[in-house]
Amino acid sequence: MNDVNKYLTVTALTKYIKFKMDNDEHLKLVFLKGEISNFKMHTTGHLYFSIKDETSKINAIMFSSNAKKLNFNPVDGMKILIVGRVSVYESTGNYQIYVDEMMEDGIGNLYLEFEKLKKKLELEGLFDKDKKKKIPKIPEKIGIITASTGAAIKDIISTIKRRYPICKTYLFPSLVQGENAADDLVEKINISQNYDLDVLIIGRGGGSIEDLWPFNEEKVARAIFASKIPTISAVGHEIDFTIADFVADLRAPTPTGAAEMAVPNITDIMKHINNLNIRINESINTKLNYEKLKLDTLKNSFIIKNPMLIYENKKQKIDLLYENLNKSIFINLSTKKLEIDNLKNNYIIKNPNILYENKKVKLLNLIQKLELVNPLSILKKGYTLTYKNDKLVKSINDISKNEIIKIKLHDGFITSKVIDKE
Repeated sequence: MNDVNKYLTVTALTKYIKFKMDNDEHLKLVFLKGEISNFKMHTTGHLYFSIKDETSKINAIMFSSNAKKLNFNPVDGMKILIVGRVSVYESTGNYQIYVDEMMEDGIGNLYLEFEKLKKKLELEGLFDKDKKKKIPKIPEKIGIITASTGAAIKDIISTIKRRYPICKTYLFPSLVQGENAADDLVEKINISQNYDLDVLIIGRGGGSIEDLWPFNEEKVARAIFASKIPTISAVGHEIDFTIADFVADLRAPTPTGAAEMAVPNITDIMKHINNLNIRINESINTKLNYEKLKLDTLKNSFIIKNPMLIYENKKQKIDLLYENLNKSIFINLSTKKLEIDNLKNNYIIKNPNILYENKKVKLLNLIQKLELVNPLSILKKGYTLTYKNDKLVKSINDISKNEIIKIKLHDGFITSKVIDKE
């Protein structure tokens, strides 16, 4: 039978592990770096969060007594350096780090600043594909903004001269690292706009994120976006990405890659020209053979061998048109002659006075009808019209005693004063 006394409780095991960890000299003072996630500030002022790297994560707590000493506000995604001790939280059995000190990790916060600016400019549309200018296939003049010394300028110029030696290059030497580099880059971008350039290459060789930081400055990004010259960014190595890469019209993985993208390979151009020459000759020969075949067909055609057929066909057609024309003229003349005969025999033409008499009778009838409805004609029968203030009086109620009225007769007016009305 098993001895139950040798079985531990979960609490006992947890207490043992906590005892071991609390007494491990290596875990009493731990220096740790990583990224904050799941950050939460409790109402008590305690900070609860996780600190992680690419593959692992550990829970962390910073009590309010230590949190009050911070001179920054921790947020998710922030890179930090912490000092603390590792122990076990007995209630859950999870191990965690109890943070005594916390500070920002400079490089990590540069990444945060990078992401913040990237998101801002992206929302403004500075990265939109439809706003990017097309890089010309065969440029004549290329501007280069980079340090006047170093591998980058050498690689760019040597690559251009090797691939397309007839292209002219213009160097605008600039600071590419340090405190004043961003302002110098902006100045050189603005100066380059005064040259009739086909392409502008902006970049430098590889380096740390601090070394490449001028190409992450907002002022440099906006200067590249405002450039009227199609721009290729060539900053660092293939794995390096800067804000300048997103704003530029084309991103090259390296300065050498930028030169290869900016100019064609003269060897490829010569091959293309030779291929075009072959295709043109083939096209000309095909066209000549086709036209020769057409000519042979014409030479052997029945019409060419019997040209009089053309004349005979045309003559027959003219005869037919002539006959149709005569018929048309004859029909037209007959129609017009019939119309003239009808007009000559018209009753009105032969007796024009009848038309006049008819019109006269109609006119007299109309005059008589108008006379019947003419109010002035009624006045000749003894009727009158009465006016007050030049308005026709239609009722005895329209006038009052002692008012002046005018009475219209057929041959004039009488002015009268109303003595009485019945």
